[in-house]
Parts: sequence; C-alpha cells; structure tokens
Amino acid sequence: MLYFISANYTPKAMQAMAKKPDTNRRDAVEKLVKAAGGKVVAMYGTMVDGPGAMVIVDVDPGVGAAIAAVVASSDGACNVRAQRLFTMEEVIGIRKKRIQLQKSYSPPGE
Repeated sequence: MLYFISANYTPKAMQAMAKKPDTNRRDAVEKLVKAAGGKVVAMYGTMVDGPGAMVIVDVDPGVGAAIAAVVASSDGACNVRAQRLFTMEEVIGIRKKRIQLQKSYSPPGE
C-alpha cells in the first residue's frame, strides 16, 4: 500500500544540516522503510510550511503509520502527517460502497 508521509524539520535538525549541507536524508528514510519491509517510491523536499520533506512509501497496511510514529518521536521532525493513498480503482470502489452503506446510516438528529 502506498502512504504519503510529510514532516517539517525542527530548528535542531536545521542547525545540524547547516553544519553538513550535503546530508542526504533519503538515505536515513530508505534505511527506516527497508527495516519496515517496504520501499521508498519518491522523496522530495518541501518549503510551504517551513523546510521539510515528503515521502511516498510502499509498505504493508499499518506500517505507514508506524513509520510516521518513528519520525514523529524524533527530535528532528515536527508536524508529521501520514496518509494512505488510494488508486483511482480503489476510490471508485469506495464510492460504490458508500452508496450501498448510506441507507444504513442515520445522521445525528434523525
């Protein structure tokens, strides 16, 4: 399964990378993802909400959240987010299932 994981670097991480500007964080991410039995599909740097990174990983169900938890528990990252990515075929299946289940649900107040 594909997961999108993003995080911002903390000031401590930024200071460490300023001392070693050639540091390639992809190496550390690939080591973590490989240890989890997955692979890195893509990794990019981000700047929108402050310097950070985003990675797409292919891992077993539930492992994406565990990887994000490891990153979040470090002192080098903050604002960590993990999101499962769905193929368009899966999205269509979800839409169909929603329509099927909708009649079984009563919203609050009804």
